[in-house]
Amino acid sequence: MTPSLQLEHPVVLSIHSTDTTYFGALVGRVANRIGGAKFTLNGIHYKLVANDGNNTLHGGAKGFGDVVWKVKKHKSEGQTPHIVFTYHSFDGEQGFPGDVRVIVTYALIGNNQLSVKMKAKALNKPTPVNLAQHAYWNLGGHNSGDILSNVVQIYGSQITPVDSHLIPTGKFAAVKGTPYDFLEPHPIKTTINKLANGYDINYVLDGHHKFKPAAMVHDEKSGRVLELSTNAPGLQFYTGNFVKNLKGKGGFVYQQHAALCLETQAFPDSVNHPNFPSTILNPGKSYKHYMLFKFSIK
Repeated sequence: MTPSLQLEHPVVLSIHSTDTTYFGALVGRVANRIGGAKFTLNGIHYKLVANDGNNTLHGGAKGFGDVVWKVKKHKSEGQTPHIVFTYHSFDGEQGFPGDVRVIVTYALIGNNQLSVKMKAKALNKPTPVNLAQHAYWNLGGHNSGDILSNVVQIYGSQITPVDSHLIPTGKFAAVKGTPYDFLEPHPIKTTINKLANGYDINYVLDGHHKFKPAAMVHDEKSGRVLELSTNAPGLQFYTGNFVKNLKGKGGFVYQQHAALCLETQAFPDSVNHPNFPSTILNPGKSYKHYMLFKFSIK
């Protein structure tokens, strides 16, 4: 069972995550890309499973989105329906060192909020950990067409630029005056054509608070609004650039830009960039990644 949660409106597109879109998947042990499918930790060189050219993407060929999770507990009634998933990642899984215990809780709070809490502990060796929720959102409904008219705001004044293989260069770049500038809300369609395929980039979120605003999406046709907050330092904004001819709910076929992703995360390829916030989790320490999706009508 892949952890995913569907809401009637707004809609999380849901296709089994074994396809390369990772629809609805919880990805790890390290979300996003690791350049060259390798890294060095405490003088030990680790070779990972490459599944994105020469790179590792979302944990490898069989990352957390393709393993069987256990349901620890669930509650379907009351004010806060929730479900708790657990997974034990073994030493050497997809090349990563050490055993890791992961607990993820999805909870509906009130009538209009979705909380996702991800926790992990390294049991015997230091290891990189960076989990992400790879939900695809279309606030107009999963069969309403593309998301190019959605108004988006991202609370990040910098990005981590990437090379032609989407691996960060290790530098930071200001978004002001570029197609990546969503500091003020505007429709995706007004700037996306300035890019080759669309958006697929990590934003450095502003603010030093542990829990801070990350992004806002407004579908003006339906009036629906999504507001996302997180304690993570980064946000991957992805506009479904490589979605093509995928059959989904009710037999509807999804095409390019059918939905967007707002993946809160640590920075991609952090294990190979000492200037990025560390993703190394040491035994005895806890990894905690929280996100809150708020929905409203405007």
